[in-house]
Amino acid sequence: MIVVMQTHVGEEKINLVITKLKENGFQIHESRGVEKILIGAVGDKTHYLDLALEAMDGVEKVISILAPYKLASREFKQDNTIISVGDVKIGGDQIQIMAGPCAVESKEQLIEIAFRVKESGANILRGGAFKPRSSPYAFQGLEEKGLEYLAEAREKTGLKIITEVMDTRKVEMVAHYSDILQIGARNMQNFPLLKEVAKYNKPVLIKRGLNATFEEWIMAAEYIMVAGNHQVMLCERGIRTFETFTRNTLDISAVPVIKHLTHLPIIVDPSHSTGKWRYVQPMARAAVAAGADGLIIEVHSNPSEAICDGPQCITPDRFSATMIELKKIAEVMDRSI
Repeated sequence: MIVVMQTHVGEEKINLVITKLKENGFQIHESRGVEKILIGAVGDKTHYLDLALEAMDGVEKVISILAPYKLASREFKQDNTIISVGDVKIGGDQIQIMAGPCAVESKEQLIEIAFRVKESGANILRGGAFKPRSSPYAFQGLEEKGLEYLAEAREKTGLKIITEVMDTRKVEMVAHYSDILQIGARNMQNFPLLKEVAKYNKPVLIKRGLNATFEEWIMAAEYIMVAGNHQVMLCERGIRTFETFTRNTLDISAVPVIKHLTHLPIIVDPSHSTGKWRYVQPMARAAVAAGADGLIIEVHSNPSEAICDGPQCITPDRFSATMIELKKIAEVMDRSI
């Protein structure tokens, strides 16, 4: 529920309401606007009417949140959430680009790409140290050595790092090296992993599952938020449909829908969604035009030699050309890259 306080109410009255809610087991989140102070409360809704909150001095009204997801709901928080990763802001006026190879293959490969994507305007370096593969015989990643290479690339370039965590036993290790923790599509509903990730004070990016509805996807974010970590962003990376020409079907409608239903940043992955490099550029343009807060793009110096997902990787030169186009579209949308 949301407790709307009266205009210009004093701190003492606000604190009395918060104290009463906490004493009854509610988790609290404050939102202070220019005219209104909203107190979001999450807990057992069966007895909140017994609290007689509307009878308390300073309370204007109490609004029940109807959506099954409470903390992520736009009802709960009207302003967009902006996530700070050092000096990089995700969810604000600047559209953030995350770029890099699908897998960390070597230190030289990673650092070369890191410098190239930074030169083109990316602020965040992506790269997989642990790779969830359909085949047990496929390359599974360099693991901790790959994380060390990512950390070295960050030191040399100043880029922030995003990488995937797959296993509850590895969360501490990945969190030690990474700036943003990524939950892959296959693990979107790995609830023990979501709960473990929530324990660390790190921004989390949750990729939409191949067959996940919007509600299921947002509820995955709710798992992390209800545990106390509100630094969550959602990533549309294509869903599975009857179409087989592309790897998946990129649901561009996810951008305005998520913006309407939640206050969380929405990122789009045009690489995994299409699976073919020639469609990455136009889908990236579409995502920016639709209002995405960021993109996560796979870049490889020699895609034909990539250990994994070479067909969907674009070269550094093509990435640079894409960035020039995206900056023009962002300007039309009164945003920047």
